[in-house]
Amino acid sequence: MPEQELPPTIFLMLEKNVGKKIRVILDPAYGFEGTLVAVTREPPTIWLSDAEAIVLRSTIAQPIPQVASREERSEIFLNLNSVQRIEILHPPRR
Repeated sequence: MPEQELPPTIFLMLEKNVGKKIRVILDPAYGFEGTLVAVTREPPTIWLSDAEAIVLRSTIAQPIPQVASREERSEIFLNLNSVQRIEILHPPRR
């Protein structure tokens, strides 16, 4: 009987995306975008460089939250216990 592989943890998925641009949502209207630089397990945190604080807005006509404003930050250290969602941002295709 073949051995089943364990599903990857959030840490393995994040470590695989180090160096990529990500969006981290802390609450429905606020988050950060930046380049994922490091992932630590104890305490569960991520480090973003070239970060921007973002404000998200949604309307009845456009229920999917869109970035309404940005504010430059440089480096951000985020505890994963306060994160609601993480999105990997892919560069646009040509």
